[in-house]
Amino acid sequence: MSASPSIRRRALLLAVWLLLLAAGGLFVQQKLVVGGDLRLFMPSPRTDAQRLLMTELGEGPASRLLLVAIEGARPDALADTSKRFAAALRTRSEFAAVANGEQGAEAVPERLLPYRYLLTDRFDAAPLGGARLREELQARVRDLGSPAGAMLEEWIPRDPTLEALALAERWQPAGEPSRIDDVWFDRAGTRALLVVETSAAAFDPDRQRDAMAALETAFAQERTDPKATLVVSGPGAFSVLMRARTEREASWIGSVDSVAMILLLLLAYRSLGLTALAALPLASAGIAGMVAVTAWYGTVHGITLAFGFTLIGVVQDYPVHLLSHRHPGESALATARALWAPLGTGIASTCIAYLSFLFSGVPGLAQLAVFTITGLAVAGFSTRYVLPRLVGTPVRDVGDSRWLASLSERIARLPRPRWLAPVLAAACIVAIAASPSPFWDDQLGNLTPVPAPLLKRDADLRDELGTPDLRYLLVIEGRDTSDALTRSAALDRALDGLVTSGALQGYDSASRYLPTPDVQLRRRAALPDRATLERDLGAALQGLPFRAGVFEAFVADIEAARALPPLDAATLKGTPLEARIGSLLRERANGAIALTTLTGVRDLAAVQRGAGEGVTLLDLKGATEGLVAAQRTHIVRSLLVASIVLVVVIWIALRRGERVYRVLLPMTLTTLAILAIFRLAGIPLNLFHLISLVLAAGLGLDYALFFERAGEDEAEHRRTLHALLVCSAATLLVFFILALSSIPVLRAIGTTVAIGVAGNFVLGLLLARPPFRGRDARREGRSV
Repeated sequence: MSASPSIRRRALLLAVWLLLLAAGGLFVQQKLVVGGDLRLFMPSPRTDAQRLLMTELGEGPASRLLLVAIEGARPDALADTSKRFAAALRTRSEFAAVANGEQGAEAVPERLLPYRYLLTDRFDAAPLGGARLREELQARVRDLGSPAGAMLEEWIPRDPTLEALALAERWQPAGEPSRIDDVWFDRAGTRALLVVETSAAAFDPDRQRDAMAALETAFAQERTDPKATLVVSGPGAFSVLMRARTEREASWIGSVDSVAMILLLLLAYRSLGLTALAALPLASAGIAGMVAVTAWYGTVHGITLAFGFTLIGVVQDYPVHLLSHRHPGESALATARALWAPLGTGIASTCIAYLSFLFSGVPGLAQLAVFTITGLAVAGFSTRYVLPRLVGTPVRDVGDSRWLASLSERIARLPRPRWLAPVLAAACIVAIAASPSPFWDDQLGNLTPVPAPLLKRDADLRDELGTPDLRYLLVIEGRDTSDALTRSAALDRALDGLVTSGALQGYDSASRYLPTPDVQLRRRAALPDRATLERDLGAALQGLPFRAGVFEAFVADIEAARALPPLDAATLKGTPLEARIGSLLRERANGAIALTTLTGVRDLAAVQRGAGEGVTLLDLKGATEGLVAAQRTHIVRSLLVASIVLVVVIWIALRRGERVYRVLLPMTLTTLAILAIFRLAGIPLNLFHLISLVLAAGLGLDYALFFERAGEDEAEHRRTLHALLVCSAATLLVFFILALSSIPVLRAIGTTVAIGVAGNFVLGLLLARPPFRGRDARREGRSV
């Protein structure tokens, strides 16, 4: 027997729907790039200082550092492992620089060795002549007789003044740790320490993950004692940890939510087919949201996707309303048409709220708005026009059950106290105003999922290594790179005085590595020509145990240096100094900037005075908090405008002040209650609490609209009650699980929305439903 036309149409429609989902999924799979740069959730910079701040947060020199400790073995084994490990890392492209305390000439790349006499300042006062050569060669004779002689023997013929070693020592971090066997150790002598600078920016989790993998591989290959273990800390390591932890928790939360949702729908509708069909609007919303942000932005932040899917999860309410309100004698299309007024109003209102994020000036929130609005619209459209053609007319009414009738009767008898709203509102306002805790949390660091013990270990390693602070930065703006370098060198002299006085532990600047072109040209001009050098060298060698011709490589380097152009950023490409100087000296369209990182700031006022005029002290922490506060103010203003528009939309939809009041009151009271609970608990609000409040308000509006719609029809009351019980139970389950997360962002979202769901449901039940007397009304109708 052939299938009926109705069944064939449904099968064809379902096939087309699934094909569209598959096509969207394929597009996303091929085009979507998931990013991890947290700066996307900060305001777009408008000034040069703000742009510099954004750059430093993710790409600055301090943010690229990985702090490495090797522990668990004897000191001699740790030292040997450190040397082998550092040598292996220096060959890897993932790392721009590796320092472990070794003062080897290999710190200066081979092709830059002839430049060493243009980079060093040791001959500025007294040029390289016969007397200085004699003094240096005598020192080398003593060195060869020392324990370090074996290491120096291969370098002395080419570099008898040990200039490469002097430069390597100068380029060591300020306030370096103690040494054991020529490598860094902590004060207790139980951990070998290294500082590794990655080529990748801190908030590039993919490349940082590659760097971490390269670290672990090299360590496994080079450690000399199997007991030795590797400890890595720093922004890059934390970004990898954040991503892995977020993905892991999102995976198990998603799995638990999916299973629980399926079981809940099976319990509510007792049909595997309906449960599967109810998932289609949700799938459509997710894929449509990803297609939209992929097409619009290309690169999408992982938090946008994770949070977006959380928001999209509430669209499961749409098919639930359709399935719960169906009843025999009415087609699903007619049911969808009857539901569209409250459902469409709720969708439009939520889209209006999230539309404000599109104009927030925060790229991550704009992505979230595109994702959410697209998903809500597609889910609403598919629930209104497509899903009803697949589910058909039911054979039973889900509202026609004894337990639901009993529950509806009890709810009808609940009191409707007029005093509840003003008393609750007043109590919440008092709690909000009286709490002594800060209202807003402007510190991005509080959103990190990195456990406190790891943060403490990071602070301990920074103290041991004397690495640059992540907070303060001195900025010099110059006409060009030469001007910026000149002024940076002058600043270095002032900072040296601050280091001597104890106001500052140390600093790092581009001028430590790269003198200005004028200085390099002056040093080049002071170098002796070949004939003069050979004559002075011959005189200096008289009576010393060096064979004739042993210093030919040294003479060749000096001769080569006399013809070299000044070293610049272009010449440094492909060397370890490229990333280091590139992070400290940057060209711009209208000039250049030179940066100086600071270590161990003990007297900030002295540093400000010592820096002098024309030098900007950038407080990354303070500037970041200022940007976050400015962003929040902008978002709050946008939400206020959206709230006004939302009220207008509700008024147009309901047309009566009494109905508008009943719908908006539960949502408003619940929002106040959430704020009061957080204030009493001493929890300051952050960006994600704010977004979640909007989501909770949207859910409350949806509940209130359907409670208010039920009117005097007892059967419709029961169907509405069934739908809202399923909706609220499903949503509460999802966000209660999120509230259990160890990740602050997810926990903030889950806690806020879970409280909001419970509050909106209860208050909607008490305040939004119109007067209804249940079975008493039906009996009175019969007696009349």
